[in-house]
Amino acid sequence: MVTIFVSNGKETRRAAEVEPQWLLPKSGYFVWVNLQCPTEEEARILAEPFGFHELAIEDALKEIQTPKVESYDDHLYLILHGIDFSAAKHTFATHEVDIFLGEQFLVTVHDEFSRSVSRMAEVCTRNEFVLAEGPAALLHRIVDGMVDNYRPEVDKLEARLDEIERHVFDSPSQDDVRQILGLKRDVASLRRVVTPQRDVVGRLARREFPQISEALSYRFRDVFDHLVRLAEEANLYHDRVTSLLDAHLSFTSNRLNQVMKTLTIISTIFLPLTVLTGMFGMNVPFPAFPGGEAAQFWWIAGIMLAIGGLMLWYFNRSKYR
Repeated sequence: MVTIFVSNGKETRRAAEVEPQWLLPKSGYFVWVNLQCPTEEEARILAEPFGFHELAIEDALKEIQTPKVESYDDHLYLILHGIDFSAAKHTFATHEVDIFLGEQFLVTVHDEFSRSVSRMAEVCTRNEFVLAEGPAALLHRIVDGMVDNYRPEVDKLEARLDEIERHVFDSPSQDDVRQILGLKRDVASLRRVVTPQRDVVGRLARREFPQISEALSYRFRDVFDHLVRLAEEANLYHDRVTSLLDAHLSFTSNRLNQVMKTLTIISTIFLPLTVLTGMFGMNVPFPAFPGGEAAQFWWIAGIMLAIGGLMLWYFNRSKYR
């Protein structure tokens, strides 16, 4: 699907095709072309009339690439990622948005539904000033919307982390490891998304390219600051999850030690009792205790209880308890 908006500085309207004269320097027109899941026929607009480099066109039509920015003679080529958290897969899925930015035009190419691009398309139909301000300003609005979509997902991730922390410290269970490892995968996915995106927006904020004016560089600097905070939070979450996993493993090890300690004490107590019953169970004459045959059982049982009680008292008073 191809959507074309054109502005002459006074009004913004939708067009069926791009007129080549609109793309001429100082033509007075600004054009935004949005391609969502373009067919091979629709994708030809990238070569004609825009005339983008064939390698850039190839990258724009491929699967997800690493976020980057490249400069060509009269335009920039950017790859940015929108975010979409998939709880079932424990990953921050990304939707690639390929962007071509020139003095008179902005071209966006994406396969998946993009919330920021779709929202900006709705705004362009209602507010003529959005596109009339220029393609670079429209790019800032799209990028700012993409970064704003990160915050709710990151807040959900933090809420999950807080909940798992409380559960691990208050009522740990065997299922905690699976949840912690799933959360660790989520945080690693977030870091893979935010860090390269931060570097791309940072280059736009530093005015490395003539398409970005000084006034717009300040706007991109604000977006860059948001990404820096998100990257720092992602690193902090990674440290918290690692510490949480270590704490859970320590709790598990301590519980195992307590179980082994209890079993060791039980085994130690029953060891002399087993020896005693084994000795009296042999088919050889043994000295008898006072009383008849029926009293022998009670003598042996009493001795066994006395030995067990004495050993329990010793373990309770000793440093091994």
